[in-house]
Amino acid sequence: MQVVYSVRSCVCFLSIYWKSFSSSALRSMGKLYEGSVLEGFQPTSPWREDPKEFETELLVELQKEEKGENEENNKKKMIQWETVAGLREEQRRALGRLSCRGVYWKHPSKSSISALYWLFHGGDVDADGNCLFTAALRSMRLETICPRELRRRVVKRFSEDYEAGACPRDQTDTAIKHLYAPDLDAGWGVHIVQEVKLLAGKADRQALDDSIKELMQAGVSREAAAEAVYKEKCITVRDGASWAKYMSVTGNSDDEYDIITLQYTQEGLMSVDENREGRAAAFGDDIAIESLASEFEREIFVLQAHGYDAMVGEENCLFFLPHSPRSQVSGPPVFLFMKGTGWCAAGADHYEPLIACAAPVASQDNAAIVL
Repeated sequence: MQVVYSVRSCVCFLSIYWKSFSSSALRSMGKLYEGSVLEGFQPTSPWREDPKEFETELLVELQKEEKGENEENNKKKMIQWETVAGLREEQRRALGRLSCRGVYWKHPSKSSISALYWLFHGGDVDADGNCLFTAALRSMRLETICPRELRRRVVKRFSEDYEAGACPRDQTDTAIKHLYAPDLDAGWGVHIVQEVKLLAGKADRQALDDSIKELMQAGVSREAAAEAVYKEKCITVRDGASWAKYMSVTGNSDDEYDIITLQYTQEGLMSVDENREGRAAAFGDDIAIESLASEFEREIFVLQAHGYDAMVGEENCLFFLPHSPRSQVSGPPVFLFMKGTGWCAAGADHYEPLIACAAPVASQDNAAIVL
């Protein structure tokens, strides 16, 4: 049986649970259950510190509900998992339980504050390297800024926190180097292909090409010449300062840098992606998500769906990866969906939005997962 609640029935819950949050931490996973689909809720919106401002916005939502506007908007925003491409049946069943029973979220230090959210797919976004920022905007229902502006704000937040010591420099630099300038003498037990990311200034491309041609005239192969020149004259992404430059790349003509990718197998250089048209954008990583969480002071939970070769039974085909802000939490959690097509995603990770709908009663008894 399908049950539909109006926004009016959520007033009590929202007034109690949507007032104050402070910090976050890793939560344990719960058991999956099955149940009936509940829909028709307005997706969660950013917290408001001023109760009067919140009550005014809620009143507007109630008026829309009476006019039937919210029901139609929610139908457009919430997509059932059966229609989402690229999922196996085991994944669809597990994801369906998140829409039916929801995920239970509890404040880490204030036991009286909790919430139950039903999660729905928020629709496709372009796989252009900017999917993290596009998906985050849709999940947070921020319509006044564009993905490029959000990326800029994330990079600015990281740079400020990095300079201020809010994120430990040594630890951060080590993580960045592991991601983008890995030790090619190690890591082959997990990875089949490893990548080194370099930044070439758009204004320097002609000079780089000339240097490559000089080596080729001396008898060096095209790929070997390109590898040598790019490694010598381009910026290697290996610390916080170079990460900020890298993550600023949107794949547009007005970027300062182009991304060069050197791909290696255990036998040596496999290919050089010179990105001559400058369309490659920096894919959002865990550091970017943590900075995004810090910028908006909200926890971000990435729901990851394993590729078929990484699945170990239906109960383990999904997991939530939490990202906590470096400061206090002053808003509701944000949920994103990541699909991977193989082990370690095989380079095919893609972020998509999740629409979180708050239940009128926050109970963990029948929740699909306890975060």
